[in-house]
Amino acid sequence: MKLGFQPVTVETNAPDEEGCLVFADNRLVAVLVRLSEEHGRKAGRWYLEHGFGKLDGPVHPIFNDLDEAQDWVAQRVG
Repeated sequence: MKLGFQPVTVETNAPDEEGCLVFADNRLVAVLVRLSEEHGRKAGRWYLEHGFGKLDGPVHPIFNDLDEAQDWVAQRVG
């Protein structure tokens, strides 16, 4: 399985607009949003805004960086 990331601006109605689309074998599987300074100590981390397919569900984890997000995605869609 090949994972890919594409930077994108996400309309969130909040300062958290820096985003990333996550693809697994050219299929969109997740939208991540980088948390703004408004989130205090969590600022700069990546939040699972929305997951699709196997990543869809009530759990929306926060990742320290995109490498950690990539590992999490790979474990679930692989």
